[in-house]
This record gives sequence, structure tokens and C-alpha cells, in this order.
Amino acid sequence: MTLTDTLDAPNALGFVKPSSDTRVAVAMSGGVDSSVVAALMKDDGFDVVGLTMQLYDHGAALAKKGACCAGADIHDARRVAAAMGFPHYVLDYESLFREAVMDEFADAYLAGATPIPCIRCNERVKFRDLMQLARDLNADCLATGHYIRRLEGPNGPELHRAADPAKDQSYFLFTTTREQLDYLRFPLGGIANKAEVRAMATRFGLAVADKPDSQDICFVPEGRYTDVIEKLRPGVSQPGEIVHLDGRVLGAHGGVLNYTIGQRRGLGISGGDPLYVVKLDAATRQVIVGPREALGATEVRLHQINWLGDGDFHDAPSGGWDMAVKVRSTRPAAPARAIPGKDGTATVHLDAPEDGVAPGQACVFYAPDSTRVLGGGWITGRA
Repeated sequence: MTLTDTLDAPNALGFVKPSSDTRVAVAMSGGVDSSVVAALMKDDGFDVVGLTMQLYDHGAALAKKGACCAGADIHDARRVAAAMGFPHYVLDYESLFREAVMDEFADAYLAGATPIPCIRCNERVKFRDLMQLARDLNADCLATGHYIRRLEGPNGPELHRAADPAKDQSYFLFTTTREQLDYLRFPLGGIANKAEVRAMATRFGLAVADKPDSQDICFVPEGRYTDVIEKLRPGVSQPGEIVHLDGRVLGAHGGVLNYTIGQRRGLGISGGDPLYVVKLDAATRQVIVGPREALGATEVRLHQINWLGDGDFHDAPSGGWDMAVKVRSTRPAAPARAIPGKDGTATVHLDAPEDGVAPGQACVFYAPDSTRVLGGGWITGRA
């Protein structure tokens, strides 16, 4: 029993009972972050259960023999559980993952959008189906290796950016609901940096201590997303024209899915001033290009708003909600104002133009004067 395990004081995860009586389901990907979370929970005396999702098969996704990264990750999670002495279960969510994440990923690209499958995976698989399994196992909470903080506020749990800005994953977790946040725990959110996490892994003797971080979408190794789309939707990529904003046809392309908003290199056109992709029109199969200044947007349209701020999003103050927003995961949060619309929509007015605003990306809301995440929405276009 730890020092915090008294009758009237919460344990390290906020439950008013002994750690040994608190069951923690840990989502284990096989990487160093989730492995350290599991080891920390076990070391703190919690009743730990490891859960690993088998989501995809690289060999099937890429029609490439010998690709077994998913299997290696599962093996690494098993090794950590065995070394730390807690039960571990592997869940076959491959069909669910394809339907909920991969199919939409392919269809969105073919429709001229730029999807973010990691957010959909958190929303539709990890924080829905995996969370339900954790409840079925009578776990008091689901812990993950995400770099984000869950802090108790005056009106209940709040989502906050991680202590380490370089590792903060709040952009990818904006769809987390209040109900989910009540059940989730993020033990790494307050840790200063990744080096500290690797040091913990070494201290616990974990075999994954030096395992490299994944840099790609899990089912798109080496960033070659077009290979996956061609495999999922064979023959759907159709050629079309590269057209200037002024209507001039500048060249031809092999498929809209090969381009993204803001792209400059690899357009297959030359001469004159630099041109950028400013719009993708899947219906006409046109890639529309223009000068850099044409990329700037000061108004962004959103749908499927998820609000984690106080009160109701539609009961906004006069003139809308003042906040900071990110329109890309790699961008700093910028001052803006969000005005609620109908049926879960909103218009965000940016104080300064943002380049490369693309349908399918997320616009994430932050409190202007704190680290709190206020939710966000999916970008449908620019005004």
C-alpha cells in the first residue's frame, strides 16, 4: 500500500481505494511509451491488464511479402507484459479498423481531402471499442501512452496539452468526449521529455527501451499512402488536368490522390513563378494551382464539432468564442474566434491568414490563456 492509499485520499490515478484494488487496462501498442505506462502502473501496485489491438497486416495492405511490423509490435507488447508479470490480451480488430479507419482514409483522399486516420482511430477504435472492452473487464480506467494531460477542473476532468511541447499529442485527441475523458488516464502527459521516458524503460529493464518512435501512419510505412489506396481501391485513380486559378491548363496528372493542398514540389510543371496546389477538385479531376498568396485563409468552415470547454458551444458569447486554434498538427496555435453554426458546424475567423488549410484536416481549439484543449472540428473548406 502506498502513502496515498488511505481511506480518504485518492491513489495516484484519482480513485479513493488502494492501488491493489484498482484495475487499470493499459492500451499497449508495443512501443516504448505504452510499455512504460504499463510498467509504471504495475510498479505502483495497480492491478494491470494489458490490451493490444491487432489492427492491420502490412503484408496484406501493401501486397508485399515479409512485411510483419504489426506482428513484431504485438510480440514486443507480450514480452513487456511477461517481464512485468501482468496478463495481456490481443484483440483482433482488423475488420473494424479497415471499416472505421482505412476505408475512410482511402475514400477521403480520392475525394480530394487530406484525412488524419490517427484521430479517427482514437475516436472510433481505441476510445470506443477498446474502452468498452476495458469496462467489460471491470477496469476502473483505460490508460494510454499519449502525451497529453487530464487535469481535474472545477466542472470535472479537463484535457490539457502535454508538459513537453515537442511531444504534445493534443491535436490528435480533440474528438475525445467528456464521458471518455472521465474514464481515461494519461500517465506520461506530465513528463518533461522523451529521454525521461526511455530512462524509465531502461530502469524497468524493458526490451523496447531503445525502440525507435514510429514516424508514419501505422498502416502506411515509409509514407507511401498512394500504395495503400491503390491496394484498397484498385483502378480508381484517374488522370486529369493541372489548372491555374486563372483557368489556364498547365499540364496533366496521374490522379488527384497524389497531391495535397500547399504542395509545391513534384507538380510536373515548370517555368514562371512558383506555384502551389490551392484546391483539389475530385469531381472534375482537376488539380488547381496558384501563387503562394492564394493559399492564405482567414475563414475556415468546420463540421462535427466536439466541445470540451465549459457550457454549451452554441451558447457562445456575443461575437463568438475567443480562442487559439491549430489547423495543422505541426503549426503553433494561432489567435482566432469561433462562431457556432447549425447542426454541429462552425466558422473560425483567424486573426492572420493560415496557409494550406485543407478539407479533411482538423481545426483544434485551445484556451487562449492556458494549456486547456477546448475541442475542435473537421475542416470542410475555407470561406
